[in-house]
Amino acid sequence: MEASEIAWKGRVRLVDEVAEVLRERIYSGAYGPGEALRQEQLAADLRISRTPLREALRVLEREGLLTSEPGRGVRVVAVTDATLRDAYAVREVLDGLAARLAAERATPADVDDLRAMLARQRAVTGDAGAFDAGAYTQANVAFHARIVAIAANEFVTGQLPLVPLTSQVFVPQRLVAEDRARGAVAEHERIVAAIAAGDGPQAEERARQHIRVTIEGLGRVRDHHPEGSTANP
Repeated sequence: MEASEIAWKGRVRLVDEVAEVLRERIYSGAYGPGEALRQEQLAADLRISRTPLREALRVLEREGLLTSEPGRGVRVVAVTDATLRDAYAVREVLDGLAARLAAERATPADVDDLRAMLARQRAVTGDAGAFDAGAYTQANVAFHARIVAIAANEFVTGQLPLVPLTSQVFVPQRLVAEDRARGAVAEHERIVAAIAAGDGPQAEERARQHIRVTIEGLGRVRDHHPEGSTANP
């Protein structure tokens, strides 16, 4: 292997690593919606040069996590009513199709995985006072991502970044409502039951209804929480 090829592969790995660090900071809320990301500060913080940083930022921009505008620099994507509704409209179609394909293709091991994830969700949305919004959000995203993986459709998988974008970036953990989380887990259970039964149409309808419940509540929630939403599918 030539030195130039080694250098190129090393840079690709660095870009991926930087993108992952920044992605997780956005998902965790360390960088909030609309927040400016200053390249000079980020480069110093991560101890890297500006070139791999710019490439990593472009990766996140393609994923929809960042926006770049002349004169404003790079910012975490902002959340508006229109953004929320447009994103969840796509989620309804995406989740429905993924659930239908998962029902058609799931193995017994896949169903066992989903049931284990449900048990995790029930644990973190347990008795009053024991609710862990951060743990629930992570379990929720993992659940939906697993259904997409079971669907095994590369075009559906290509839309996977929308799941954490809506559930972690557009809906900060501090605003996840405990009662809605418990309701969402019950809806997840019905989706898994349809997948386990191999009932594609039922799985799709239950998954789409799960998202519709969120869409219907977005306006009411944002009236009381203008800085974010408490819906969390």
